Amino acid sequence: MSAGRNFINQLFDRAKNVSDVFTVKHTRAVKWQERTLRKMLFKARNTAFGREFGFEDLLLESNPTLSFRSKVPIVTYEGMRPWWQRQYQGESDITWPGSPKYFALSSGTTAGSSKYIPVGDDQLKAIKRAGLRQLFGIAKTDIPKDFFTKHYLMIGGSTDLQYNGFNYSGDLSGITMDNVPFWMDRFTKPTDEIKREKDWHSKIDIMVKEAPNWDVSMIAGGPAWVKMLLEKVIAHYGLNNIHEIWPHFSVYSWGAVSLSPYKDQIDSMLGRPIMYFETYLASEGFIAYQNRLNADGMTLALRNMMFFEFIPFDEHHFSDTGEPLDPFFALGIGDVEEGKDYAIVITTCGGAWRYLIGDTVRFVNLDACEIKITGRTKQFLSICGEHLSVDNMNDGVLTTAHHFGFHCPEFTVKGYKNSKGVMSHRWFLSCDNTEVLNNSAAVASALDATLAELNDDYATERKHVLTNMKLHLFPESVFYEFMDRRGKLGGQAKFPRVMPDAMFSEWIHFLDESQPDWGGLD
Repeated sequence: MSAGRNFINQLFDRAKNVSDVFTVKHTRAVKWQERTLRKMLFKARNTAFGREFGFEDLLLESNPTLSFRSKVPIVTYEGMRPWWQRQYQGESDITWPGSPKYFALSSGTTAGSSKYIPVGDDQLKAIKRAGLRQLFGIAKTDIPKDFFTKHYLMIGGSTDLQYNGFNYSGDLSGITMDNVPFWMDRFTKPTDEIKREKDWHSKIDIMVKEAPNWDVSMIAGGPAWVKMLLEKVIAHYGLNNIHEIWPHFSVYSWGAVSLSPYKDQIDSMLGRPIMYFETYLASEGFIAYQNRLNADGMTLALRNMMFFEFIPFDEHHFSDTGEPLDPFFALGIGDVEEGKDYAIVITTCGGAWRYLIGDTVRFVNLDACEIKITGRTKQFLSICGEHLSVDNMNDGVLTTAHHFGFHCPEFTVKGYKNSKGVMSHRWFLSCDNTEVLNNSAAVASALDATLAELNDDYATERKHVLTNMKLHLFPESVFYEFMDRRGKLGGQAKFPRVMPDAMFSEWIHFLDESQPDWGGLD
């Protein structure tokens, strides 16, 4: 047996017999988090950021955690940007000791301009630790032992990163694929040559040709791009399902978006059931991972050089535009409640300090510190008080699509006011059923009724202020053509569920050009 496979099997045996060393318990979480923050304050005390906010003095306080919250403000990307820009230009010891080798390039889903987020050695180690802990969770299932000696297919951005003379930048998935642990390197696919490919269409075509040479047991990647690859492999080789070419495919790990719009289509391409494991890997760090089969949520990576805080996502703590009302207020892990939505604030070993990442989460199992992502602080609809969350949108669209018998992996919505001042929601849904494509009025009526059942505020505003709702159906290819035109195919790119203003005008212009009969805006 090769040394690599022997090492993998040793890890497998360890995972099968591991104690609860990686099991998170809410009763322990407060102490874990306090220790984590102390370690981070100590390590960063001599950085420019640490000196600015007196980290050395904070460590002498009787309660460093409380002092940290009272003296360091909560910030968004714009608050960290001046510090990170200095690192990007080659300065060392700014927000974290040393100088980061990488910067993750992210535009998120609510802003158009790119964000450069530092990813240093400590951050990469933390990402690898969290990934390993999720693998331990997978190992505790009834997965066969040889699962870990098959191929792991990672579908992400290019590893051909940009270099500015000081550091490399690119999609986080490209950075992580370029830094897989040594014991996984020989088992990961695609090949380094394919990983470096920048053109998404070329990358997919090459992967389709290479598919028979791989014995894939696990796939990791965004649902839209995984679905696209599976469809092309099945079509190219005339298969009934993907298991005819990859018989050992057993686990799919995804993140960044809700799986629900894509799951039915992925399931339809399988020859047998597989296991699904969700991850919460953002450009700012590995935040949470699902480590139990069929768990409702993901476990926070509490002992992984990341400190968590939570702001209740309600009208008392956020403005109508999604801005926090108090630049210092946030709750610790010991103060949160199950079933409530919170905006998540993180402090990381990548040099993010009290960083409002923009996601909202809900604790679904407080004892196990398990969360689910419910939306974005600025990606919701509330043009007149309807407070429609992304969670509501996903549920409403999925229910409606099932009712009419079509798949809707991509959709977006925009709050819109016409020239007469009439406020409305404009929905754009993908649809693979040609009969339904010409029945948008019925789909709109059903979606409207479903959303009213899911959200009382929406139901109220639809009766009084939000007097109009329009819905447009397009083939799925229209959405991907738009992404392709914007250079956003593959990697961590995703179609926004709530369309930003700048992108909306670009989207309408694209529809006017490519779909001249779509009807347009009134």
